[in-house]
Amino acid sequence: MLRIRDIIQEMEIWAPPGIAWERDNVGLQIGDANTEVTGVLAALEITPEIIKEALQKKCNLIITHHPLIFKPLQNLTPKSFSGKLALDIARNGLHLYAAHTNLDFTRDGVNFVLGQKLNLQNTAFLYQEGGTTKKVAVFVPVDYVEQVTNAMTDAGAGIIGDYEGCSFQTRGTGTFRPLEGAQPFSGDVGKLQHEDEVRIEMIVPKWKTQAVVQAMSDAHPYDEVAYDIYPNEAVDPKYGAGVIGTLPESQPIDDFIQFVKNTLKVPTIRWAQGSADTVSRVVVCGGSGSDLVPIALQKKADAFVTADIKYHAFHEARGIIHLIDAGHYETEIWILDAIMNRLKKKFADTRTEFYRTEITTNPIHYS
Repeated sequence: MLRIRDIIQEMEIWAPPGIAWERDNVGLQIGDANTEVTGVLAALEITPEIIKEALQKKCNLIITHHPLIFKPLQNLTPKSFSGKLALDIARNGLHLYAAHTNLDFTRDGVNFVLGQKLNLQNTAFLYQEGGTTKKVAVFVPVDYVEQVTNAMTDAGAGIIGDYEGCSFQTRGTGTFRPLEGAQPFSGDVGKLQHEDEVRIEMIVPKWKTQAVVQAMSDAHPYDEVAYDIYPNEAVDPKYGAGVIGTLPESQPIDDFIQFVKNTLKVPTIRWAQGSADTVSRVVVCGGSGSDLVPIALQKKADAFVTADIKYHAFHEARGIIHLIDAGHYETEIWILDAIMNRLKKKFADTRTEFYRTEITTNPIHYS
């Protein structure tokens, strides 16, 4: 039986909530994770038409990129747009899950999909920073090293890039003197004990630290476990902002603009003329990404495709980089296919139906 929590688990392996922008609101927004899934519908955002489509397709789980509930709600009434939609979702027994900036910041997420759509090659994150992981070190008697290491691994520790089960182990001697009331694994109360131990060090996503420490403690034979947690500024290769890549062949800027329009199905593009006559090195960021322009310049990009660009940002880019506003909806909508393909592959042995919405939810019209 496939439950909503199973879908959530798969989504969050791909796009952990812990990498989302700190002011974002991601995860299960409406519903019960223990409910059986009857069908899944993916959409960029919730509208009355999306709710109707979910009901018609007999889907009780809707996955969106844009959260319905973003700011704290003062009340839940039909008087507000989000309140009415939330009530309609709940009344119809539907459930809503949102993966927003965490899906922007992960490998193979919104920006990698957009880069792939524009035929970019040799793609990589435009910008990455450390601080998404911690290091946990624990001291374990020799005979329990495998047991504790496996428990920490199962809880999410020890993943570095495309490798799992990563640890560093050093052998040494631990000392301790059990006091009255202690229940020592070895040694006697009041006597100094020398124990042959191994120090196990493992990288842990910061949002899994508590779970890893709990698993480690449960598997450890000591009644008082000695461990350390260190901040870690190393960059995790799976997460970052924006994507940079190269076109298969350089294109004149006018040809590239037309290519973007045709590929992303944008009727009109706003853009500022940069310095290069041809475009080869391109940065993409689905949705609002113009804050990354300075980094794109540092990486010597010829063009930057994003959306929601302000007037003064165009001025600042003029004569420097081709700054292209291809529309918020148009630069993000392609992630829906990636969501559905991932879930269909993972849950291929179930009878659950997965759908990409057939409705255009873009509120912007071009004339």
